[in-house]
Amino acid sequence: MRMATILSLLLIGLLAGILSGFMGVGGGVVMIPLMILLLGYDQHQAQGMSLAVLAVPVTFVAAYTYHKAGHVIEWKYALVIAVCFVIGGYLGSKFAVSLNQQVLKRVFAVILVVAAVKLFFSK
Repeated sequence: MRMATILSLLLIGLLAGILSGFMGVGGGVVMIPLMILLLGYDQHQAQGMSLAVLAVPVTFVAAYTYHKAGHVIEWKYALVIAVCFVIGGYLGSKFAVSLNQQVLKRVFAVILVVAAVKLFFSK
């Protein structure tokens, strides 16, 4: 493995982890664009890799930190959402892998822009 690749992987992991713990984002919002830019992945590859990283409970420590501070009130709600997330992830991935690369990339970009505009202008 080349040094540039190793440094890119370290940067992607650190930024995703820091932003996940800091703002609750990391997977798609941070890792996917960075994998495309730094590693040359296409949209399908970056999304697949992001999902592979998140397959391990990497955010548990961050969630537990929030819990200890009193910010995760209902773990059973999180469990219900997690189960539905797994089902939705399966269905969404089946659809995404069948889409053309450019269409998938554009849909991803539009979702990011809409979310950013909504957050920017909300009170």
